[in-house]
Amino acid sequence: MLKKQATKKEAAKKARLLTKKKPEKRLLLTLKRKAGHGSGNRITVRHKGGGVKKRYRIIDFGQTKIDIASKVIALEYDPYRTAFIMLLEYEDGEKRYQIAPSGLENGDKIICAEKAEIKPGNRMKIMNIPEGTMIYNIELEPGRGGKMVRGAGTNAIILDKETKYVNIVMPSKEKRRILGENFASIGQVSFPEHRFINLGKAGVKRRKGIRPTVRGTAMNPCDHPHGGGEGRTGRGMKHPKTPCGKPALGVKTRRRLNTDKYIIQRRRKK
Repeated sequence: MLKKQATKKEAAKKARLLTKKKPEKRLLLTLKRKAGHGSGNRITVRHKGGGVKKRYRIIDFGQTKIDIASKVIALEYDPYRTAFIMLLEYEDGEKRYQIAPSGLENGDKIICAEKAEIKPGNRMKIMNIPEGTMIYNIELEPGRGGKMVRGAGTNAIILDKETKYVNIVMPSKEKRRILGENFASIGQVSFPEHRFINLGKAGVKRRKGIRPTVRGTAMNPCDHPHGGGEGRTGRGMKHPKTPCGKPALGVKTRRRLNTDKYIIQRRRKK
C-alpha cells in the first residue's frame, strides 16, 4: 500500500513540473521497431516486443550552438529516456531539445560557451569548471556530443585538474580521466525520484515493451540448458548458462577498449 501511495505522489509531482503542451512536431521521429530481432529476423535479445506507440525526440547532446543564449520554453516527458527533457528556443528562433537538469524552470536562460556562469543547464569546457562541481552529459571526445551521465538523477563530480586532463568521479564511483577540452553541462540530471517508482503490475511492463521472463529451470531440456528434471530440481550444472549454452552470470563480456587507460580507479562492486 505504501509503495502505491509513493507512486501516486511522484506522478502528481511530475504532472505539476511538466509543461502541458504537445511535443515539437519538427523534432519528432518514428523509429522502426525491431523487438529484439537481428538482421536474419532471429531473436537476438529476448523479452522484447509489444508496447504502446511512441515517437522519438531528437536530442541535441552536443549543443553545437556556442555563445548563443537560449530560453527554456517547456519541460517535457520523453518516452525513450528516464530523465525529463527541455525545449530551448535560441535567439535566432531555432528550437532544440536537450536533457533537463534538476532545478530548472520555464523561462530560465542557459548558454553553451567555453566559459559561462556556474548554474544548472549551462554548458562549458570541463577545464573551466571549478573542482567539486556536479556535471552531466559529458563528452568523451571533443565535438562528438555528450556520451556519459545522461540517466535520471545521475551526476559526476570534478575531483582535480592536471595540465591536459581533468579527473572526475562517475555515478558508479569510478574515477576517470577526461580531456579538459571536452564539454559538460552543469548540474544533476532531472527526475532523481525515478529510482523509487513502483510499476505496480505486470501490465505496465507490457506497455513498456517488456515481455514476460521465464526461468530456465522451469523449461524443458530442448528449450534451455537448465531445463528438465522431476519437480523442483536445480539447474544441474556447476556454472549457469544462457539459452544458447554460453556462460552467464559473473562472466566478463566487455570488450577491451582503449578508454581503459583513462580509468584511475574501478567502480566499487556492491
